[in-house]
Amino acid sequence: MKRIITAVILTIIFSCSKNENSGNKEVLVREEVPVAKTVTDPIAEGKLLVEGSDCLGCHQLNERMIGPSYKEVADKYENTPENVEMLADKIIKGSSGVWGDVPMPAHGFSKENAKFMVQYILSSK
Repeated sequence: MKRIITAVILTIIFSCSKNENSGNKEVLVREEVPVAKTVTDPIAEGKLLVEGSDCLGCHQLNERMIGPSYKEVADKYENTPENVEMLADKIIKGSSGVWGDVPMPAHGFSKENAKFMVQYILSSK
């Protein structure tokens, strides 16, 4: 957001100022366009997403709490595209009955972010 505001301010400044040496030349100002972040390490991205969410209230890396530990999940599910997809859906939609009586509520994560989180969880083997 700061980049966009800065770009708008710079555009206004450059478009309103006159350059005495330019004669009839037009001054073109290129606006800075936000570029989508490229994820180079999905596991690191997943870890950041987990740490910034409410997941750690019920799950820990190595010990069972209200829900299974991430290590238990990684031991149960092989890291395959199908399992990443299925577990991401469970995070988004919620789940019950697999690890006990306490259901995991639905979470409002995007599919992409849920997949990053699952990749992190499954890497804890």
